[in-house]
Amino acid sequence: MAALGTRLLKVKIGITEYTAEVSKCEVVSAAADSDFTSFADAAAGGAREYALDFVAKQDLATGSLWRNVWTAAGTTIAVKINPYGNATATATEPHYTGNVTITEPDGTLIGGEAKSSVSARFTFGCRWVFTAKPTEVTTGAF
Repeated sequence: MAALGTRLLKVKIGITEYTAEVSKCEVVSAAADSDFTSFADAAAGGAREYALDFVAKQDLATGSLWRNVWTAAGTTIAVKINPYGNATATATEPHYTGNVTITEPDGTLIGGEAKSSVSARFTFGCRWVFTAKPTEVTTGAF
């Protein structure tokens, strides 16, 4: 089994692959904030919330990831994460899917700090909450 590398991950949001726009992509888990905890949740260690944390370049063009945040906040969209970069999911190199709710970031949405590099780009970061725990997929194409 191969450990995950830091250059292969691919991310698809809806039907569009945004790998070229994203520099950080993580599926994170935390205790769910809830006013009600059932005995079943408590026995299982508590309810969990899963989220997609990512950083992407600011590109205001139609079809960009930034544009999706700007125009589609509040909508739910399918996400597919391919940690190994493989075209077809396998039992040893799975893909992960789920639905997230698009939200605007708490913080920078447009602009940022000046840099002397001609290749530097402004970025933005988002945390989109999954509607349920992501599903591990072991067959099928990315």
